[in-house]
Amino acid sequence: MSDMSTHEPTNIIYTGVAGTGKTYRLLQIAKQYTDYLTETDNEALLGQLLQSLSWREVLCLIFLDLRAEQQDLVKVRELVDHPFFITKAAQNSREKNLESTAWLELRRHSPIDSKTVSFDNRASQAYFDKDNSGAWYLLPESMVLLTELSQQLAEFQQAQHDNQSNQNKSMGQQRFSMVSFHQAYGYEEFVEGIRPVMSGSIHANNSHSSNTQMSYAVQDGAFLKLCQRAARDPLHRYAMLIDEINRANVSRVFGELLSLIEPDKRAGKPNAMTIHLAYSGRAFSVPANVDIYATMNTQDHSLAPLDMALRRRFRFIDCPPQPELLPIIGDIASATDRAQADTVDLSKLLTGLNMRITQTLGAEAQLGHAFLFSVDDLAQLQMVLVEQIIPQLAQAAGGQVVILQYIFRDEQQPLSTQFIHDSQTVMSHDLHRSLNHSNDTLPQHQMFAGQGALFGQAMDVGGYRINADLIAKTGDFSKPAIYQRLYE
Repeated sequence: MSDMSTHEPTNIIYTGVAGTGKTYRLLQIAKQYTDYLTETDNEALLGQLLQSLSWREVLCLIFLDLRAEQQDLVKVRELVDHPFFITKAAQNSREKNLESTAWLELRRHSPIDSKTVSFDNRASQAYFDKDNSGAWYLLPESMVLLTELSQQLAEFQQAQHDNQSNQNKSMGQQRFSMVSFHQAYGYEEFVEGIRPVMSGSIHANNSHSSNTQMSYAVQDGAFLKLCQRAARDPLHRYAMLIDEINRANVSRVFGELLSLIEPDKRAGKPNAMTIHLAYSGRAFSVPANVDIYATMNTQDHSLAPLDMALRRRFRFIDCPPQPELLPIIGDIASATDRAQADTVDLSKLLTGLNMRITQTLGAEAQLGHAFLFSVDDLAQLQMVLVEQIIPQLAQAAGGQVVILQYIFRDEQQPLSTQFIHDSQTVMSHDLHRSLNHSNDTLPQHQMFAGQGALFGQAMDVGGYRINADLIAKTGDFSKPAIYQRLYE
């Protein structure tokens, strides 16, 4: 995945019913966008950390590193002597005027209203300021902009600790970001938005004031952060992984980026587009080395429909149920000569259920193989049927007992071996038994009063019931044979 010269931008959405392994595919894709290092040399780890960073980012990283040691105020000489600065200078083949480089970056990124720093050509964003003693410090309000650097530093320090402990563990450098869409997910979380920032003022005596202030700042969302990383590292590919993309309002989440994600409109492509972001006004284009993968559950009819414009920008790959992945459970060794009487073939069971589900409820109501993937014995199969499969199918069928009984082949079966009971039938059965066992010694008016109450209750209760023996794992439901009838 590292060579992007022959790799066009990829936009793919995996579609299918629940339980067909769509999210699992995203997790497997994530591994392709992860670099695993096996070197135990700290210099190699440090080199990777600093390779794509600017001088300003290196200085910020040094301040963050020293803050962890309770050192907020730093002299320029200390900055230049720090291993991060020395390594970056070596990468840039720099040996002279290192202090001048540090001074220039510090002053360039100082605030306009600084009382200790004079500089004419300041950058738009301030990160550093100097106290009266000549020591520099990070501006508290800049901390919110350094979240990604802080995370990279933490990963480096963890890998360094592992090496020093001779644990020979590998550090994974993730080149992906994964999010799950939901109804409330929006542009602010995905691209950029205005969020509150808490900060306190710092004093020359290296102490923080007890008063904190809340301000609001434009902060980057998950996709924008990933694109910024990809732009700084054009030789590697990056991936945005989106689970349940149709659970959110896609047009609202992507905003003006909806046009920019098209492969031919990426940065450097023939029809490259650049827009100005809604909140910050910054010019932005999507790098060509960013791929986008998403999942879509085709059963989510109650959620916002997928924007048709998105269908032009993504390839859609169907993920059907794969019953062939499921095992045979039960006493396999002793079943060969008895027509598999002591086993349940989960592949055949799922195939049979889905055939009848498709006939009655449509293909989008099918069950994915993941429902049965972890089933190892009969007890687990019974639990999955009672707690997951039957409730889901009942919801899809609107509680219609006739459909459920057809799916589970309950027609013409005795009440004791039906997976699904009609509540009315059960109540009538109970009423009949009650009438047969009525106490003949009761006064006639009391007997009829009791029967009337039972009859009224039976008429009022509707819908389906799961066979009590299936729930209790007793009776015929403790034997594999009853599940074999679901095969066809």
